[in-house]
Amino acid sequence: MKVSIIIPVYNERNLLAQVLERVLAAPLPEGCDREVIVVDDGSTDGTADVVARFAARPEVHACRSETNHGKGSAIRLGITHATGDFILVQDGDLEYDPRDYVRLLEPLVTRRAAVVYGSRFPGGARGMKFANRLANRLLTLAANLLYQARITDEATAYKAFRADILKSLPLTCRRFEFCPEVTAKVRRLGHRIVEIPISYNARGVVDGKKIRWHDGVVALWTLIKCRFAPLAVKPGA
Repeated sequence: MKVSIIIPVYNERNLLAQVLERVLAAPLPEGCDREVIVVDDGSTDGTADVVARFAARPEVHACRSETNHGKGSAIRLGITHATGDFILVQDGDLEYDPRDYVRLLEPLVTRRAAVVYGSRFPGGARGMKFANRLANRLLTLAANLLYQARITDEATAYKAFRADILKSLPLTCRRFEFCPEVTAKVRRLGHRIVEIPISYNARGVVDGKKIRWHDGVVALWTLIKCRFAPLAVKPGA
């Protein structure tokens, strides 16, 4: 079995090499190989040079947008290049620990689940600011009320899927609304979301964190909008 690890990046020159080393060294469930798909979303700070160095490795595939479109667009581009049985999304910073891959992927490999989220809150979500914690709670509450998701962390970046399910979703996200859109659509299709506790080390704006308060408003609107909009899987999926 193969795991496609999609890493959307934008101006992460200072951290990306560390992230990629950790991703490439992280243990996987027995019988799994990896491909790492790095999507440079129009970086201007030298990130492309870091990506080019790692793209020389056979398990790393690099693609690039000449202009910055947003995290959601980068993930969607990565999905089109993914050839694995499972797809896992990894941020291009050090907030999330790739050593959690085994636990995240185990429910997929053993066929206990088709969608797995890594929840930051059982471990306390170390360093998360009150405003971010509140926004996450509100988004999770909305997902549970609107979709009976029964989850504790809707906005987690660690999301893993059976590839055929993720590829079947008609995603339109451009920025950070990937999380609410994919949550809404997998639940609309009846897929249960299994949560696994993960470690987390929050970073702030000065460290390069790009999400802002208005992205939370867009996320909430996305959850509401997707609840009532028509939904169809992609043709041939």
